[in-house]
Amino acid sequence: MKSFRYWYIFLFFSVLSFSSCNKRLFVSGLSDKTNEKYDSAAFNYVYVEALKQKLMGNGGDALKYLEQSIKINPLSDAAYYEMAQIVIANNDIKNGKRFITNALSIDSNNIWYLTMLAGLYYQEKNLDSAIIFYERAVKNYPEKVNLQLALGNLYSENKSYEKAGAIFDLFDKKYGVNETSTVSSIKNLIAAGKFDDALEKALTLLKENPDEIQYNGLLAEIYRGKGDNQKAMDVYNKLLERNPDNAQIQLSLCDFLISEKSYDDLFTLLNSVILNNKVEREAKISLMAKLIEIPELNQQFGDKMMITLMVLEANYNDDNIVPLLRPELLIKQNKLIDASERLEEIIKANPDDYYAWEKLLIVYLQLKDYNKLLSKGEECATKFNRSFPAKLLYANGALELGKYEIALEELKKAEILAEDNKDFIIQVLTMRADVYYRMKDYLKAFETFRLALKSDNQDLTVINNYAYYLAEQNTNLTEAEEMARKVIEKEKGNSTFLDTYGWVLYKRGKLKEAARVMESIISSGQKPDAVWYEHYGYILKKQRKCNEAITNWNIALKLDGSKTELIKEIENCKK
Repeated sequence: MKSFRYWYIFLFFSVLSFSSCNKRLFVSGLSDKTNEKYDSAAFNYVYVEALKQKLMGNGGDALKYLEQSIKINPLSDAAYYEMAQIVIANNDIKNGKRFITNALSIDSNNIWYLTMLAGLYYQEKNLDSAIIFYERAVKNYPEKVNLQLALGNLYSENKSYEKAGAIFDLFDKKYGVNETSTVSSIKNLIAAGKFDDALEKALTLLKENPDEIQYNGLLAEIYRGKGDNQKAMDVYNKLLERNPDNAQIQLSLCDFLISEKSYDDLFTLLNSVILNNKVEREAKISLMAKLIEIPELNQQFGDKMMITLMVLEANYNDDNIVPLLRPELLIKQNKLIDASERLEEIIKANPDDYYAWEKLLIVYLQLKDYNKLLSKGEECATKFNRSFPAKLLYANGALELGKYEIALEELKKAEILAEDNKDFIIQVLTMRADVYYRMKDYLKAFETFRLALKSDNQDLTVINNYAYYLAEQNTNLTEAEEMARKVIEKEKGNSTFLDTYGWVLYKRGKLKEAARVMESIISSGQKPDAVWYEHYGYILKKQRKCNEAITNWNIALKLDGSKTELIKEIENCKK
């Protein structure tokens, strides 16, 4: 089965604050060692031009100049550092690590390089490696208090509670009870399950500031950890009695009630939060977005959620984001038609609300309403002609309706808008390959897949789709099997990828293996897909199990009535 990653999942990347706090043109502390044959005049000219392009937002051009800088002086750690910053901003963590590692190999004690690389490992949830580089930074810069605290927090997150506690205790001894190291120490003790020790420290903090929200929140968390939920609730109630309209207390109590699944109490409080002018709009949006993501809330309190969102909308009449929460809730409730109708209302009231347009096109895609996706996609792509997502979705609608020239033209525009964003470019190439394949121009389709893999040979979606299409054409089946196996080894539970693997095995004549794969998908408990039953039916037919094949094809037809070709297969199998 083919798979697509759609543009609307955007990733925002940031490293720990130490690696990005210096925003001057030249970063202080960069050693920039030089080669004996280093032409300083040429280097300075090219390097400064690179920084100029970077500041202007031309990352691709900046990288080209920086590559020239490296050729002139291979020992320019500063150039590698700048290259790392540029690719990290484009979500290219792999090359970001490569460039900053090169910089660190030239200047092994540089605080910026150490903390940036640590931050990259942290983003990958590789805490062990992040800790190694923070330990090096602390060793080289023992006077940097923030590095030691960051290392302590990393130890705690990595469940090295004793190491973390040792750092925090040193700070407490040196500075006394304080809001930084003592709070971290309490959190570390809670994580370690040492609730009595945590309680002692929390009460010490509260003696000095009994109404401090964070300290009371920690106290409530300690009581919860000790199994005394009533005491935890009492902490918040007392705070609210003394500060009934305090936004932070109300929001903290909401978080507590969510964690305790006390949803009746939550909805009693929720309206107060929504109507409280002291609670910032962003906090209200964040809270409601969090609630929308909780399945049991959507099922049990769907009507109450809807009313709360309508009250929120009434308080922000001219807002572009708040009205989108209601359609988002409808989507989570699988009421896609209702969601599309609400989004159409929003756009009618405010035709320039790009976010509503974007969401509407996504819903049409989920509904497989390709006629509306095509017509509204064209309108959106024209109105917001610098939008990469709009071009891609319009192309998708055209592709599904067989309007291939339109699809190719929009993909060409999308590729221009993608600029140097590798992930966007790969999505364009993947869809373009699909267009060529449906046009039966298999040579161009496979050339395009190879081009996408040249850009990123680890992209599982590209590898999966390429393997699937090779199998469909009975071409290079050994290669297709290798690719499909590589994909499922890296993402074992993905039903789409498993279906491709099963289909390739079928094409290779490995019927028993193919049947086992399809049976594992069908019995996985996931939402059924017509393609699974269609493919399994063909495998069973090949095994001369026609009755079972017919059963599965009938299920496929029930799930997707457009698969009319299966009617003929059923008739032939009956004969």
